[in-house]
Amino acid sequence: MEEEEAVAIDTLAIGTLALNDTVAKMFWHGVKTRAGKTIFRQKEFGIWRSVTWDELGRAAREAGMGLVALGYQPGEVVSILSNTRKEWVYADLGALGAAGVVNGVYPTDAPAQVEYLLSDSTSVYVFAEDDEQLDKVLEVRARLPKLRRIFVFDMEGLHELNDPLVMSLDALRELGREYDANHPGEWERRIGIRKPGDLAILVYTSGTTGKPKGAMISHANIVVTCEGYQSSFPQGESDERMAFLPLCHIAERIGGEYHSLHSGAVLNFVENPETVPENVREIAPTVFTAVPRVWEKFYSGVLIGLKQAGAVQQWAYKVAIGIGHKRAKLREEGKPVPAALELAFWLARVLVLNNVRKVIGVHRAKVLITGAAPISPELIRWYMALGMEMFEVWGQTESCGAVTSNIAGKVKPGSIGPRMQHAEVKVSPEGELLVRGKTVFMGYLNQPEKTAETLKDGWLHTGDVGRADEDGFFYITDRMKDIIITAGGKNITPSEFENQLKFSPYITDAVVIGDKRPFLVALVMIDHENVERYAQDSAIPFSNFASLCRRPEVQELIQGELDRVNKQFARVEQVKKFRLIEQKLTAEDEELTPTMKLKRKLVNEKYKELIESMYIREAA
Repeated sequence: MEEEEAVAIDTLAIGTLALNDTVAKMFWHGVKTRAGKTIFRQKEFGIWRSVTWDELGRAAREAGMGLVALGYQPGEVVSILSNTRKEWVYADLGALGAAGVVNGVYPTDAPAQVEYLLSDSTSVYVFAEDDEQLDKVLEVRARLPKLRRIFVFDMEGLHELNDPLVMSLDALRELGREYDANHPGEWERRIGIRKPGDLAILVYTSGTTGKPKGAMISHANIVVTCEGYQSSFPQGESDERMAFLPLCHIAERIGGEYHSLHSGAVLNFVENPETVPENVREIAPTVFTAVPRVWEKFYSGVLIGLKQAGAVQQWAYKVAIGIGHKRAKLREEGKPVPAALELAFWLARVLVLNNVRKVIGVHRAKVLITGAAPISPELIRWYMALGMEMFEVWGQTESCGAVTSNIAGKVKPGSIGPRMQHAEVKVSPEGELLVRGKTVFMGYLNQPEKTAETLKDGWLHTGDVGRADEDGFFYITDRMKDIIITAGGKNITPSEFENQLKFSPYITDAVVIGDKRPFLVALVMIDHENVERYAQDSAIPFSNFASLCRRPEVQELIQGELDRVNKQFARVEQVKKFRLIEQKLTAEDEELTPTMKLKRKLVNEKYKELIESMYIREAA
């Protein structure tokens, strides 16, 4: 961290600032009070390297003062185009500390998307991760007249580049050190400029139903949400967290970066999304937040591993998990657990279940949190059977993250829990979930009509259909726009069926289709790793992913999973036919959201012919 060159962090009279009313003040207070303690870890060349609070403060201060030296004005927008890494946070906090506004851009976005986001946000500076991301910006910069400079985190392969618009992050920090030395007190002055109600960050929605919308999130939105999170999921400096979702997504930005800054919990940046299982085992987080896709992957990995275990091990697991399920069921129902069952469960944990938890990497976890997409209630019950506390939360970008959550000691699988303390939640007469409070966003940038459609009489109209029970627990039944009305006039909520289908170790995701149709069908995305292992174990020949999907044995395997789920639903709610998506999808494919969910509207459009093929014969 260039200790000998760095400007020492000046002592700030903490009493002169309200400590928690803006992100910059919250962050700088942490730097002052936790100086030598670890805040981040990032794996570099196979070794986990720590970043202390004072190192983070120095890096952010230098980056921010570098921007000021170049003429950065309060309220101007900076964009960050990068994967999740510590430098993302340096740029974010540097710009916020310099009284700016920060916009995140997904590293999977194409140049045309990058151009729109930079133009719509009126970004004056861009931080790009490496040469790949830099190329996207350079391709469109001629159409971005407001763009003044591009800063690059990783200059590997760019040392011969001679472009006056491009500067390395290291060079920016050096410029910041010089400016800071010549302008004492300017950093502290900048930190104090922004007010709680001022715009802090822009988070763009996916844009699957039109052009992306820039949700305007204020400092107060963020700080109040962090306080709410801390009340629901208390954590401190001894806790270990993980960051692997994109930082431009509201879940990782608030629940990962900012909540760690608020609480002091150590945030570990994984190498990449593919290494999450390995990194979880290395870190053994005490608080672990993930999307359903990750929890499903852990579960299926355990089941597949058991199939390769010996008969005694399989028997032991069956007995132990059975005991766990009995105990979890009583706890779910709010009934006392008999002493004999508690003893049996203790033995089951010691002899079997703790090993399962270690295989996953959650053996130290105090709480597991799932959100950003629906999850099967049975999957939550499985983790509860392991003796884990798993809380399903719900919220969206426009509510600045989660506003409902299940609570310790009282979890209702299938529900999103009661409202959290920092927001009001209610169900409208039409069945839509509405949110009100200090976490509700400021509106959509440059789109007043969309803002007016979403914010009415102080309430955020979420677009989610739900209900509340007598205990104040809320349930999401579907998105209003996703409800299927069949040709027979039957209203179907596809997410219920999809969640049960995704509980299979062989299925990663599914989209149920049938609006204005005589019956329901489904597009299914198989779990490549588990189905491939099944094919190898069964001596089923295949050459690539597409040929694997086409094998009759694989088709029969998925049909069996479909039959299993169909038994749980009324005939009109059952899926009659399915097709497999014969493309191995990753986060870079447009069909998937940043949280690895299939985009329903896009899938319906892109695979239209495949969908129609399931109805042709019936029509004939």
